[in-house]
Amino acid sequence: ALEMPPPRPATKSSLVDRKPILRRFREHGSPPQMTGRRARLLALVAIAAAVLAVALVLLLGRAANRTSGGAGGASEPLSTDSVSGFAGAALPAAAPAHPFTLTDQSGQRVSLASLRGQVAVLVFLSSTCGAACTLIAQQVRGALDELAQPVPVLLISVDPHGDSSTRVSRFLAQVSLTGRVRYLVGSARVLRPIWRAYGVQPLSSGTGAFERSAPVILLDRAGRERVIFGLEQLTPEGLAHDVRKLS
Repeated sequence: ALEMPPPRPATKSSLVDRKPILRRFREHGSPPQMTGRRARLLALVAIAAAVLAVALVLLLGRAANRTSGGAGGASEPLSTDSVSGFAGAALPAAAPAHPFTLTDQSGQRVSLASLRGQVAVLVFLSSTCGAACTLIAQQVRGALDELAQPVPVLLISVDPHGDSSTRVSRFLAQVSLTGRVRYLVGSARVLRPIWRAYGVQPLSSGTGAFERSAPVILLDRAGRERVIFGLEQLTPEGLAHDVRKLS
């Protein structure tokens, strides 16, 4: 029978040779995993950078709009009459405004004659008429915000029964006009000739009738009626534009 040679004992060198192999396996096997993780990390960083860039552009655009608006600019061109140059309807007769003296929300007497020499705004509304009067007041407030210098604004009641001092104060606070305008009240007997002179329907005639007639009127420095805005025409930009034009 053939005799097999005895197995050759493992040498020290053959045992040691496995370590470099394992080391190389670890060294060469790990980079693909790290490369995949690194790619995902870089992708997330790129996405985050893109999102931040878009957000920065939007914020800068909004800041620019606020700056232009605060300087009196409008984001859209203002529509004005090609002949008069006013945003509201020009009153060609430029008749003297009907004089009156009424009491404001603080109990002080106010006469229209005391405003001579200043551009003034007359507004007819009620503290109880709801959305229409709130809208008018907000448009007036927006115009005041746009103007570099304040102008006299007289809010004249069309609802003598509903415009109590408490309701008037609450209304002015709600529309952020406290201290910026004077709200004039009086009895129906005192107010009726004023409504008639300015073509206003009181709230007692119905909300619809009042809204169709509710004017905002600009008076020039000579106390003449120069421009009138209806409810649908009234905008803060247009009102501020016409005040500047008369100033």
